[in-house]
Amino acid sequence: MAAARSPSTEGAEGGEPLFRWGIDLFIENGAYTSVAAAVTILVVLTLLFSSVTAVWSLARAADVQASADITAMAGANVVSSYCTVATTIDACIATLGFAGIVTTGVGLVATVGSLGTATPVSGNVLNVGTKLIDARNKFAESASKGLQAIEKALPFLVGVNGLRICSAQSVDGLAYTGAAVAVPWTSASDFTALSDGKVETDDLEEAGEDLEDVSDDLEDARQKTADAKKRAWLADCGSTGRNMRERASKLSGLTAAENPDYASSLTWTPQVGLDRARAYYRWRRDHEQPKNDSVEEKANSAARRAYYEYAYKQLSSASITEVDDTVTSTLKPLPKNTSEVKKTTLYTDVVWPSSLEADGLTLHYSSDCPGATGAPGSLLALSAIDTGAARECPTCKFSVGDVGKTPAASTSIDNGFEYHLREFTLALDDYVAARNEELELETQAEDEADEAGDIFEQAMDYLASKRPKIAPPGRYGCVAFAVSGEIDSSGAFDTTFAPSVTMGNRGAIAAAALAPDDATFQNNVLSSFFSSLESRVQGNLFVGLIGGVMDLWGTLLVAYGNAGNFLSTLLDQLVAGADKVGLGFLVGFLRDRLVDAVEGLGLEPVDLRLKKPVLTDTSNVLERSDIPGLSKAQDVLRAIPLGSSDPTQVLESVGCEVLETIDSYEFTVAEIELPFGGTIPLTIRLQDVVGFVGAGDDGQ
Repeated sequence: MAAARSPSTEGAEGGEPLFRWGIDLFIENGAYTSVAAAVTILVVLTLLFSSVTAVWSLARAADVQASADITAMAGANVVSSYCTVATTIDACIATLGFAGIVTTGVGLVATVGSLGTATPVSGNVLNVGTKLIDARNKFAESASKGLQAIEKALPFLVGVNGLRICSAQSVDGLAYTGAAVAVPWTSASDFTALSDGKVETDDLEEAGEDLEDVSDDLEDARQKTADAKKRAWLADCGSTGRNMRERASKLSGLTAAENPDYASSLTWTPQVGLDRARAYYRWRRDHEQPKNDSVEEKANSAARRAYYEYAYKQLSSASITEVDDTVTSTLKPLPKNTSEVKKTTLYTDVVWPSSLEADGLTLHYSSDCPGATGAPGSLLALSAIDTGAARECPTCKFSVGDVGKTPAASTSIDNGFEYHLREFTLALDDYVAARNEELELETQAEDEADEAGDIFEQAMDYLASKRPKIAPPGRYGCVAFAVSGEIDSSGAFDTTFAPSVTMGNRGAIAAAALAPDDATFQNNVLSSFFSSLESRVQGNLFVGLIGGVMDLWGTLLVAYGNAGNFLSTLLDQLVAGADKVGLGFLVGFLRDRLVDAVEGLGLEPVDLRLKKPVLTDTSNVLERSDIPGLSKAQDVLRAIPLGSSDPTQVLESVGCEVLETIDSYEFTVAEIELPFGGTIPLTIRLQDVVGFVGAGDDGQ
């Protein structure tokens, strides 16, 4: 192609145009030449491939940072998994203990009162409760060992998982090597509360036995009291046919209010019988009249009136009281014959008239006696005749025998009021003795119940305080180091426009920490765990017997996050069905005592949100590291052996000494010993967490 000319430009001579070799190669007659187009294409291609090279280089540089980020998250995820396991086991131990102590509390109440369907299990409830506590103790001991073993190997597991995930990023010849380092490297957990925190059950069992013994004695005493009271009630108004009420109705004119009827000894009180007898003898005294005008009948009437007056005075001064846990009755049996009359004031009271007869001082039933012909004498006692101080009137023949025969017949056969009154009085004496024994045993039972409540409260407080401190390695986060070896771009592109680029070793660091996940709830984790646990119990021989126990434990486990408020409500509900008949007062006393003990625990709500790993500024984690030199990132990155698949080697290269490793696919964290035999091991599969557990592992 000829060089372009500029028509407006002329030479120095002859006016011929001159060539502009620099510009005319690209522009001719105002248009771009082919050379210009070719050069443009070459420049564009050069710039394009240069940009691709830059993008490729930047991408490779970014990849190592992404690999470090993923490695940090992988390490923190192991710590998160461990925290979930530890928290779940802690919840299981605590709630199993609470289930045992609640069942024990129900058992204590069951010793003093019958329980209905609210009882969680059949059989000896107290024994079931102590077995649950024993199971909790063994569970806690094994869990302490298992969790400590995992925590010792946790830094290794963190590193393993980081190495595995980091290596998994290697594609198309681009290899990454790295590891996650737990920060801090050491544990601050304290499992002493589990290993040494055995909740003793001997005192609870002994308290239950003592309470059962005194309850049995009290029940016997109550039965004796009830039997004696029933006998007194039967004599007063309860027996079919003749009784005090029926006889009073036949032999006197008492009103219904003065002579009431009671259909049951439960609503009747001994005071009713005493009041009835008082009213009866008052009425008989006030209405006593001779049946005819004979001297003998008048003497008999005087004897009856004297007896009724005496009986009324005795009954009026008698009392039946229950004060300061003591029952007192001053009611004594009325004399039933002459011999017993002589032991009373009927025999010694100076109330009978006398006269001075020719044969001596003579005693009469009344001054109106026809035999009283002499001058009136002094008042005499019936005993005067027997002592010789006076003589019996030959006309009225009145003596202590006349007074004695008044109650003799009516006390001997059941058609007399005195017969039933005597039965009432004797039964009342038995009632007073039995009731006093019952009241004494009630006081003793309350003391035993109070002591049992103290022991229950101590066990509950001890159980609530024996909680582990979970502070594993990596609790502040994980730092990850990732490196990649030399690589060139020849495999991707290599042209005359952009020759291959070689990048040297690259490295990056990242950090991840644990943050609570507000989207999770405690029942999602704990109820799922319990469901799987319960399914493993189904094959147990005693599944029918332990079903109630498992339900109780499951209820507590799901509500574990707010156990403080839930425990007292649950215990109150379980003993709400306690029979209030019989030892109801003791049931209520003990129930309130135990519920108050649970309410006084003051358990704080437990945060059961899952912990999820999140990326964070590396400085936030490094500043809490306990590994010297870890913050010198360049030195650490250079020390990592490229291409190594040995987690121990990689961890030691960054300054982390591996003390514990785990060479098993499954690890038993703890064992739950069922209350009625058999154990359930709680295992974790490490390959689910880290994929492989050591160098040379085949990953199965």
